[in-house]
Amino acid sequence: MNSLERSWYQPFGWSWLLLPLSLLFAVLSASRRWLFKAGFKVSHRMPVPVIVVGNITVGGTGKTPITLWLCEYLQAQGLKPGIVSRGYGVKLTSPKLINLQTDSAATVGDEPFLLACRSGCPVVVCPDRVAAAKLLHATSGCNIIISDDGLQHYALVRDLEIILLDGSRGIGNGLLLPAGPLREDVWRLKNADLVLANSSASALAHWTFDLQVEPARSLNDDNKKLPAGAQVTLVSGIGNPRRFTRSAAQMDYHSSSAHFFADHYAFGAADFADLPGPILMTEKDAVKCRAFAGPDWFYLPVTARLPQPAIDVIADKLQQLRSRYGV
Repeated sequence: MNSLERSWYQPFGWSWLLLPLSLLFAVLSASRRWLFKAGFKVSHRMPVPVIVVGNITVGGTGKTPITLWLCEYLQAQGLKPGIVSRGYGVKLTSPKLINLQTDSAATVGDEPFLLACRSGCPVVVCPDRVAAAKLLHATSGCNIIISDDGLQHYALVRDLEIILLDGSRGIGNGLLLPAGPLREDVWRLKNADLVLANSSASALAHWTFDLQVEPARSLNDDNKKLPAGAQVTLVSGIGNPRRFTRSAAQMDYHSSSAHFFADHYAFGAADFADLPGPILMTEKDAVKCRAFAGPDWFYLPVTARLPQPAIDVIADKLQQLRSRYGV
Protein backbone atom coordinates (compact mmCIF):
# COMPACT_ATOMS: atom_id res chain seq x y z
CA MET A 1 0.00 0.00 0.00
CA ASN A 2 1.51 3.31 -1.08
CA SER A 3 1.32 6.60 0.82
CA LEU A 4 -1.77 7.77 -1.06
CA GLU A 5 -3.68 4.58 -0.26
CA ARG A 6 -2.65 4.78 3.39
CA SER A 7 -3.97 8.33 3.51
CA TRP A 8 -7.39 7.16 2.30
CA TYR A 9 -7.81 5.17 5.50
CA GLN A 10 -6.77 7.94 7.89
CA PRO A 11 -9.36 10.37 9.31
CA PHE A 12 -7.49 13.47 8.10
CA GLY A 13 -4.92 12.17 5.65
CA TRP A 14 -3.16 14.41 3.18
CA SER A 15 -5.24 12.97 0.33
CA TRP A 16 -7.97 15.50 1.27
CA LEU A 17 -5.84 18.02 -0.65
CA LEU A 18 -6.96 16.17 -3.79
CA LEU A 19 -10.64 16.88 -3.11
CA PRO A 20 -11.03 19.24 -6.13
CA LEU A 21 -9.93 16.38 -8.38
CA SER A 22 -12.44 14.09 -6.67
CA LEU A 23 -15.21 16.57 -7.42
CA LEU A 24 -14.18 16.55 -11.07
CA PHE A 25 -14.14 12.75 -11.00
CA ALA A 26 -17.68 12.79 -9.54
CA VAL A 27 -18.95 15.06 -12.33
CA LEU A 28 -17.38 12.93 -15.06
CA SER A 29 -18.64 9.70 -13.51
CA ALA A 30 -22.19 11.03 -13.09
CA SER A 31 -22.17 12.38 -16.65
CA ARG A 32 -21.12 9.02 -18.00
CA ARG A 33 -23.87 7.19 -16.11
CA TRP A 34 -26.43 9.73 -17.36
CA LEU A 35 -25.32 9.26 -20.97
CA PHE A 36 -25.99 5.53 -20.70
CA LYS A 37 -29.30 6.05 -18.91
CA ALA A 38 -30.48 8.60 -21.48
CA GLY A 39 -29.46 6.39 -24.36
CA PHE A 40 -26.71 8.59 -25.76
CA LYS A 41 -24.30 5.77 -25.00
CA VAL A 42 -25.47 2.29 -25.95
CA SER A 43 -25.70 -0.56 -23.45
CA HIS A 44 -25.52 -4.01 -25.06
CA ARG A 45 -27.66 -6.89 -23.80
CA MET A 46 -26.31 -10.38 -24.34
CA PRO A 47 -28.58 -13.29 -25.31
CA VAL A 48 -27.61 -15.01 -22.03
CA PRO A 49 -27.70 -13.73 -18.42
CA VAL A 50 -24.82 -11.57 -17.20
CA ILE A 51 -23.68 -11.49 -13.57
CA VAL A 52 -21.38 -8.67 -12.52
CA VAL A 53 -19.02 -9.07 -9.56
CA GLY A 54 -17.40 -5.79 -8.60
CA ASN A 55 -16.72 -3.19 -5.97
CA ILE A 56 -17.03 0.53 -5.39
CA THR A 57 -13.58 0.83 -3.84
CA VAL A 58 -10.04 0.40 -5.09
CA GLY A 59 -8.17 -2.62 -3.77
CA GLY A 60 -8.80 -6.23 -2.89
CA THR A 61 -12.27 -7.21 -1.69
CA GLY A 62 -12.28 -10.91 -2.57
CA LYS A 63 -13.63 -10.74 -6.14
CA THR A 64 -11.58 -13.69 -7.37
CA PRO A 65 -12.75 -16.14 -4.64
CA ILE A 66 -16.37 -15.03 -5.12
CA THR A 67 -16.11 -15.42 -8.89
CA LEU A 68 -14.70 -18.92 -8.42
CA TRP A 69 -17.51 -19.74 -5.97
CA LEU A 70 -20.05 -18.53 -8.53
CA CYS A 71 -18.55 -20.71 -11.24
CA GLU A 72 -18.78 -23.79 -9.05
CA TYR A 73 -22.33 -22.92 -7.93
CA LEU A 74 -23.58 -22.27 -11.47
CA GLN A 75 -22.02 -25.50 -12.73
CA ALA A 76 -23.77 -27.38 -9.92
CA GLN A 77 -27.05 -25.90 -11.21
CA GLY A 78 -26.40 -27.43 -14.64
CA LEU A 79 -25.26 -24.20 -16.30
CA LYS A 80 -22.17 -23.49 -18.40
CA PRO A 81 -20.61 -20.28 -17.08
CA GLY A 82 -17.92 -18.26 -18.80
CA ILE A 83 -15.93 -15.29 -17.51
CA VAL A 84 -14.96 -11.94 -18.98
CA SER A 85 -12.20 -9.95 -17.32
CA ARG A 86 -10.14 -6.85 -18.02
CA GLY A 87 -6.65 -8.31 -17.87
CA TYR A 88 -5.06 -5.66 -15.70
CA GLY A 89 -1.52 -4.72 -16.69
CA VAL A 90 -1.54 -6.30 -20.15
CA LYS A 91 -2.15 -4.50 -23.44
CA LEU A 92 -4.82 -6.14 -25.56
CA THR A 93 -6.40 -4.44 -28.56
CA SER A 94 -8.94 -7.22 -29.14
CA PRO A 95 -10.60 -9.86 -26.96
CA LYS A 96 -8.60 -13.01 -26.28
CA LEU A 97 -9.82 -16.42 -25.14
CA ILE A 98 -7.28 -17.73 -22.64
CA ASN A 99 -5.42 -20.87 -23.64
CA LEU A 100 -3.79 -22.46 -20.60
CA GLN A 101 -1.23 -24.22 -22.79
CA THR A 102 0.14 -21.13 -24.49
CA ASP A 103 -0.84 -18.16 -22.32
CA SER A 104 0.48 -17.04 -18.95
CA ALA A 105 -0.23 -14.45 -16.28
CA ALA A 106 2.20 -12.15 -18.10
CA THR A 107 0.22 -12.28 -21.35
CA VAL A 108 -3.38 -12.18 -20.06
CA GLY A 109 -3.15 -10.87 -16.48
CA ASP A 110 -2.77 -12.61 -13.14
CA GLU A 111 -6.43 -12.70 -12.06
CA PRO A 112 -7.87 -13.92 -15.40
CA PHE A 113 -5.19 -16.60 -15.65
CA LEU A 114 -5.91 -17.76 -12.10
CA LEU A 115 -9.65 -17.83 -12.86
CA ALA A 116 -9.03 -19.93 -15.95
CA CYS A 117 -6.78 -22.35 -14.03
CA ARG A 118 -9.05 -22.78 -11.04
CA SER A 119 -12.55 -22.64 -12.54
CA GLY A 120 -12.16 -24.78 -15.62
CA CYS A 121 -14.43 -22.24 -17.34
CA PRO A 122 -13.64 -20.34 -20.54
CA VAL A 123 -12.20 -16.88 -19.81
CA VAL A 124 -11.97 -14.01 -22.29
CA VAL A 125 -9.78 -11.00 -21.54
CA CYS A 126 -10.34 -7.50 -22.91
CA PRO A 127 -10.88 -3.96 -21.53
CA ASP A 128 -13.97 -3.82 -23.78
CA ARG A 129 -16.37 -6.05 -21.84
CA VAL A 130 -18.96 -6.11 -24.63
CA ALA A 131 -16.41 -7.35 -27.17
CA ALA A 132 -15.17 -9.91 -24.62
CA ALA A 133 -18.71 -11.13 -23.89
CA LYS A 134 -19.52 -11.48 -27.60
CA LEU A 135 -16.41 -13.55 -28.27
CA LEU A 136 -17.01 -15.67 -25.17
CA HIS A 137 -20.59 -16.45 -26.14
CA ALA A 138 -19.73 -17.10 -29.79
CA THR A 139 -16.83 -19.49 -29.15
CA SER A 140 -17.39 -21.24 -25.84
CA GLY A 141 -21.01 -22.35 -25.75
CA CYS A 142 -21.49 -20.75 -22.32
CA ASN A 143 -25.08 -19.94 -21.33
CA ILE A 144 -24.32 -17.49 -18.51
CA ILE A 145 -21.55 -14.88 -18.24
CA ILE A 146 -19.73 -13.59 -15.17
CA SER A 147 -18.12 -10.18 -15.57
CA ASP A 148 -15.20 -10.02 -13.17
CA ASP A 149 -14.69 -6.49 -11.77
CA GLY A 150 -17.19 -5.10 -14.29
CA LEU A 151 -19.36 -2.92 -12.08
CA GLN A 152 -18.48 0.38 -13.76
CA HIS A 153 -18.65 -1.03 -17.32
CA TYR A 154 -22.19 0.12 -18.13
CA ALA A 155 -21.89 -0.73 -21.83
CA LEU A 156 -22.64 -4.34 -20.83
CA VAL A 157 -26.16 -4.83 -19.48
CA ARG A 158 -26.16 -6.88 -16.30
CA ASP A 159 -28.94 -9.03 -14.84
CA LEU A 160 -27.44 -9.56 -11.38
CA GLU A 161 -25.06 -7.26 -9.52
CA ILE A 162 -22.94 -8.45 -6.62
CA ILE A 163 -20.91 -5.71 -4.94
CA LEU A 164 -18.14 -6.62 -2.50
CA LEU A 165 -16.78 -4.54 0.36
CA ASP A 166 -13.69 -4.94 2.50
CA GLY A 167 -15.23 -5.40 5.93
CA SER A 168 -12.02 -4.51 7.78
CA ARG A 169 -11.09 -1.36 5.81
CA GLY A 170 -14.58 -0.25 4.84
CA ILE A 171 -14.83 2.77 2.55
CA GLY A 172 -11.97 4.68 4.16
CA ASN A 173 -12.55 8.44 4.26
CA GLY A 174 -15.63 8.07 2.09
CA LEU A 175 -14.25 10.21 -0.75
CA LEU A 176 -14.09 9.49 -4.45
CA LEU A 177 -10.83 8.98 -6.30
CA PRO A 178 -8.18 10.31 -6.02
CA ALA A 179 -8.85 11.84 -2.58
CA GLY A 180 -10.39 8.58 -1.37
CA PRO A 181 -10.75 4.94 -2.38
CA LEU A 182 -14.23 5.13 -3.92
CA ARG A 183 -14.81 4.46 -7.61
CA GLU A 184 -18.48 5.33 -7.13
CA ASP A 185 -20.33 6.91 -4.23
CA VAL A 186 -21.94 4.84 -1.48
CA TRP A 187 -25.45 5.39 -2.90
CA ARG A 188 -24.46 2.93 -5.63
CA LEU A 189 -24.84 0.06 -3.16
CA LYS A 190 -28.62 0.57 -3.09
CA ASN A 191 -28.87 -0.51 -6.73
CA ALA A 192 -27.11 -3.83 -6.21
CA ASP A 193 -28.92 -7.14 -5.86
CA LEU A 194 -26.41 -8.28 -3.23
CA VAL A 195 -23.78 -6.47 -1.16
CA LEU A 196 -21.31 -8.70 0.67
CA ALA A 197 -18.57 -7.74 3.11
CA ASN A 198 -15.35 -9.71 3.19
CA SER A 199 -14.62 -11.41 6.54
CA SER A 200 -15.76 -8.54 8.81
CA ALA A 201 -19.31 -7.28 9.21
CA SER A 202 -20.23 -3.94 7.64
CA ALA A 203 -23.33 -1.83 8.14
CA LEU A 204 -23.29 -1.17 4.40
CA ALA A 205 -23.50 -4.85 3.44
CA HIS A 206 -26.38 -7.30 3.42
CA TRP A 207 -24.24 -10.17 4.69
CA THR A 208 -20.65 -11.17 5.39
CA PHE A 209 -18.79 -13.89 3.51
CA ASP A 210 -15.77 -15.77 4.80
CA LEU A 211 -12.57 -16.87 3.12
CA GLN A 212 -11.75 -20.42 4.17
CA VAL A 213 -7.97 -20.85 4.26
CA GLU A 214 -6.33 -24.16 3.41
CA PRO A 215 -2.80 -25.41 4.16
CA ALA A 216 -0.17 -23.86 1.92
CA ARG A 217 0.82 -25.85 -1.16
CA SER A 218 4.08 -25.96 -3.08
CA LEU A 219 4.28 -24.00 -6.33
CA ASN A 220 6.10 -26.97 -7.86
CA ASP A 221 3.96 -29.78 -6.46
CA ASP A 222 0.34 -29.25 -5.38
CA ASN A 223 0.48 -32.40 -3.27
CA LYS A 224 3.29 -30.99 -1.11
CA LYS A 225 1.95 -28.96 1.81
CA LEU A 226 3.63 -26.67 4.31
CA PRO A 227 3.23 -27.90 7.92
CA ALA A 228 1.46 -25.67 10.40
CA GLY A 229 3.77 -23.72 12.69
CA ALA A 230 6.34 -23.06 9.96
CA GLN A 231 8.37 -19.85 10.00
CA VAL A 232 7.89 -18.15 6.62
CA THR A 233 8.76 -15.09 4.59
CA LEU A 234 5.57 -13.46 3.36
CA VAL A 235 5.50 -12.04 -0.17
CA SER A 236 2.46 -10.51 -1.86
CA GLY A 237 1.40 -8.18 -4.63
CA ILE A 238 -2.31 -7.76 -3.88
CA GLY A 239 -4.65 -4.91 -3.03
CA ASN A 240 -4.94 -5.68 0.69
CA PRO A 241 -1.83 -7.50 2.01
CA ARG A 242 -3.11 -7.30 5.60
CA ARG A 243 -5.80 -9.82 4.73
CA PHE A 244 -3.10 -12.17 3.46
CA THR A 245 -1.16 -11.70 6.71
CA ARG A 246 -4.27 -12.60 8.72
CA SER A 247 -4.91 -15.66 6.58
CA ALA A 248 -1.34 -16.90 7.09
CA ALA A 249 -1.67 -16.44 10.86
CA GLN A 250 -4.98 -18.30 10.77
CA MET A 251 -3.13 -21.35 9.43
CA ASP A 252 -0.47 -20.94 12.16
CA TYR A 253 2.29 -19.78 9.82
CA HIS A 254 4.66 -17.38 11.56
CA SER A 255 6.10 -14.49 9.60
CA SER A 256 9.81 -13.83 10.02
CA SER A 257 9.59 -10.98 7.49
CA ALA A 258 7.06 -9.56 5.02
CA HIS A 259 7.62 -8.02 1.59
CA PHE A 260 4.58 -6.31 0.11
CA PHE A 261 4.60 -5.10 -3.48
CA ALA A 262 2.07 -3.08 -5.49
CA ASP A 263 -1.15 -4.79 -6.59
CA HIS A 264 -0.63 -6.88 -9.75
CA TYR A 265 3.15 -6.52 -9.39
CA ALA A 266 5.06 -8.36 -12.13
CA PHE A 267 7.40 -10.56 -10.10
CA GLY A 268 10.76 -11.74 -11.40
CA ALA A 269 13.31 -14.14 -9.96
CA ALA A 270 15.47 -11.21 -8.85
CA ASP A 271 12.76 -10.09 -6.41
CA PHE A 272 13.39 -13.24 -4.37
CA ALA A 273 17.19 -13.36 -4.60
CA ASP A 274 17.86 -12.39 -0.98
CA LEU A 275 14.70 -13.75 0.66
CA PRO A 276 15.03 -16.74 3.00
CA GLY A 277 12.62 -19.64 2.61
CA PRO A 278 10.13 -21.00 3.05
CA ILE A 279 8.42 -18.26 1.01
CA LEU A 280 4.66 -17.95 1.32
CA MET A 281 2.57 -16.01 -1.21
CA THR A 282 -1.01 -15.70 -2.40
CA GLU A 283 -2.41 -17.90 -5.14
CA LYS A 284 -2.75 -14.87 -7.41
CA ASP A 285 0.98 -14.20 -7.02
CA ALA A 286 1.83 -17.88 -7.46
CA VAL A 287 0.55 -17.99 -11.05
CA LYS A 288 3.19 -15.37 -11.91
CA CYS A 289 6.06 -17.17 -10.17
CA ARG A 290 5.76 -20.85 -11.04
CA ALA A 291 8.24 -20.64 -13.93
CA PHE A 292 11.10 -19.70 -11.61
CA ALA A 293 9.82 -20.96 -8.24
CA GLY A 294 12.21 -22.53 -5.74
CA PRO A 295 11.57 -25.84 -3.97
CA ASP A 296 10.48 -24.10 -0.75
CA TRP A 297 8.00 -21.65 -2.28
CA PHE A 298 4.38 -22.08 -1.24
CA TYR A 299 1.03 -20.40 -1.87
CA LEU A 300 -2.02 -20.09 0.37
CA PRO A 301 -5.30 -21.30 -1.21
CA VAL A 302 -8.53 -19.60 -0.09
CA THR A 303 -12.14 -20.48 -0.85
CA ALA A 304 -15.15 -18.21 -0.41
CA ARG A 305 -18.00 -19.34 1.84
CA LEU A 306 -21.31 -17.51 1.53
CA PRO A 307 -24.05 -17.45 4.18
CA GLN A 308 -27.23 -19.30 3.22
CA PRO A 309 -29.41 -16.14 2.98
CA ALA A 310 -27.02 -14.75 0.35
CA ILE A 311 -27.10 -18.04 -1.55
CA ASP A 312 -30.91 -17.93 -1.44
CA VAL A 313 -30.91 -14.46 -3.03
CA ILE A 314 -28.68 -15.73 -5.85
CA ALA A 315 -30.83 -18.85 -6.28
CA ASP A 316 -34.08 -16.85 -6.52
CA LYS A 317 -32.59 -14.42 -9.03
CA LEU A 318 -31.10 -17.29 -11.03
CA GLN A 319 -34.49 -18.99 -11.26
CA GLN A 320 -35.95 -15.79 -12.72
CA LEU A 321 -33.12 -15.45 -15.22
CA ARG A 322 -33.37 -19.05 -16.39
CA SER A 323 -37.05 -18.53 -17.10
CA ARG A 324 -36.45 -15.22 -18.89
CA TYR A 325 -33.55 -16.41 -21.06
CA GLY A 326 -34.58 -20.04 -21.43
CA VAL A 327 -31.31 -21.47 -20.11
